[in-house]
Amino acid sequence: MEYFPDSNANYKDVNYWNERYRTEESFEWFGDFTKLKHLLKQHVGTEENILMLGCGNSALSYDMYQAGYTSITNVDYSSVCVESMAERHKDCTQLSWLCMDARRLAFPDGVFDVVLEKGTLDAMLVEESDPWKVSENAARLLHQVLLEPNGLFMFLSFNWSIMHYHYGSSFHYFLYVLTKGEELSPEDAALERRLLMEAEAPPTEVKFQEADSEDFLASLLC
Repeated sequence: MEYFPDSNANYKDVNYWNERYRTEESFEWFGDFTKLKHLLKQHVGTEENILMLGCGNSALSYDMYQAGYTSITNVDYSSVCVESMAERHKDCTQLSWLCMDARRLAFPDGVFDVVLEKGTLDAMLVEESDPWKVSENAARLLHQVLLEPNGLFMFLSFNWSIMHYHYGSSFHYFLYVLTKGEELSPEDAALERRLLMEAEAPPTEVKFQEADSEDFLASLLC
């Protein structure tokens, strides 16, 4: 597929996205609204104030708007993307579009009830070799992106192995719902203790293969 980069690392490069959005009209990472609307309806009220991180050129916000969601703020660090999407949806007054980096959001605390992202964290962490033992820089990035207590954070991915919800038939995508500030369930508390113990254990030497090309994504997303 023509838009796949030469290296996974390019997914972190705003110049890559600017060039891609100059010609690409729309692309749906992890499926469109019809595939996950039953999960969104389960967790997100139509009157809640929603922040869409790394909106890209996905139609998700517009489809949610059509389904009755009344307040969606879309941010992306690609100015090309934001300008194009704002022009395309200029008649949708309940959708707003802002050029902003998810790591440096310029919103006061408590503005949003729900933060939703579809593939943005995957792009940010694309060079991490182990999702359970991320680098210090990646950990700081995650803390920058996550929101204040009692808000709801939802992200979609196919990279991590713990599943909260999934959708799709021939290939499953995963929807994670995180509520910051709530007490952990017994299962999650046990998992946290195990991961902390593993983090304190002596490191195991692991050899990784050379970086894959993005051809595998083409086969999955066709």
